[in-house]
Amino acid sequence: MQLPSSERVILQLLVGKGPCYGLELVTSSRGALKRGGIYVTLGRMEEKGLVSSATGESGRRLYKPTALGERALAAAHVFSGRIKLGAKA
Repeated sequence: MQLPSSERVILQLLVGKGPCYGLELVTSSRGALKRGGIYVTLGRMEEKGLVSSATGESGRRLYKPTALGERALAAAHVFSGRIKLGAKA
């Protein structure tokens, strides 16, 4: 699965930090993600099955990676040459 850079950044943040709100992802990305597109991207990722969301205690959507999202991120790392097949991440 080919991951656009914004989807890759989102998955890396969600895997590393755990469940996050959309604007929290923008802040944590240090400029890689923009406020104007985060929810469109998260919606597209949810349709693909890469992330899931639920309403948090604050009433806002809380996003987390799915197993498919985690596998897609691992595959993207393999195909980008960041890790070798059979190596630990």
